[in-house]
Amino acid sequence: MTEIAVTVQQTARPHGFPTTGDFAFVESAIPEPAAGTALVRNLYWSVDPYHREMMDDVPGGFTLRTPLEGRTLGRVVASRTPELPEGEIVFHRQGWRTHSVVRPEETRRLPHFDKVPPTAYLSVLGGTGLTAYVGLTRIARLREGDDVFVSAAAGGVGTATGRFARLMGAARLVGSAGSAAKVDHLTREVGYDAAFDYHDGLPSALLAETAPDGIDVYVDNVGGEQLAAAVGALREFGRIVRIGTISRYNTPDAPPPHFGHADVVEKSLRMEGFLVSNYRHLQDELYEFAVPHLQSGRLALDETVVDGFEHIVDAFVGMLHGRNTGKTIVRDRA
Repeated sequence: MTEIAVTVQQTARPHGFPTTGDFAFVESAIPEPAAGTALVRNLYWSVDPYHREMMDDVPGGFTLRTPLEGRTLGRVVASRTPELPEGEIVFHRQGWRTHSVVRPEETRRLPHFDKVPPTAYLSVLGGTGLTAYVGLTRIARLREGDDVFVSAAAGGVGTATGRFARLMGAARLVGSAGSAAKVDHLTREVGYDAAFDYHDGLPSALLAETAPDGIDVYVDNVGGEQLAAAVGALREFGRIVRIGTISRYNTPDAPPPHFGHADVVEKSLRMEGFLVSNYRHLQDELYEFAVPHLQSGRLALDETVVDGFEHIVDAFVGMLHGRNTGKTIVRDRA
């Protein structure tokens, strides 16, 4: 164990894309656990797009100059509660710091599945995978043979959505991404039938080219013009799953997309958004679905793993600029 604890704090509200100057690494003494709590040394940190929304001055957002929160895996190194024995690996949300003092109700002890690496509990078995699973099973109500379009398909949720949809019997999978390399990764590695770089033209034209017969489901991680394109491409009784609006996170003044509102009525479309925090009760169901596929090799992990807690801010900023493929995770060097 190091002799100091380090936390990451937000020091300024960004205008547009955040920079490393909007954060500070703050050192302090390692905290002592009080009765009923345990000290956790954190080992893996989840880096998520939703953190960008929380950086703004919004209800529930980050408070300046206080330790940030985030999904994290760590080892209990000192305990004053029998519910958290020393040596246990736990999941909790007091991340973006090297050490956390937690209560049992703030943690989840991880199951021990053979052939499942720890990073999976932050990617396909964590909030990222649960978002994809809920989006497909509860919101889209995916049916075997559905044709699916996923935006930001090379990100954590996008890759999990593509892999899960294929395992659930989707027919044609189409994705969008931000570079030719990511498009190639989607079709070669993740299992998408076709993909396009959204920089290459109007999303409506690019989607029409890659899905000329239309789509049944759109899993929307970006909003903007890709949402408008999907409304036009959806067939009768199509479903839109609203997960995120990455296209506006760093450009809040961008004009909203214009789409055919009449299409929503005339094609009997359904659009629904959700917060994965309202579906945490499905965690065991996700394990039941995904773990056997991980163990058999039918489900692969799409992860960008960065070594060293000191690089967590760089990893976050890089993810917002699209420098990752799959889920971004920071790993302790020790």
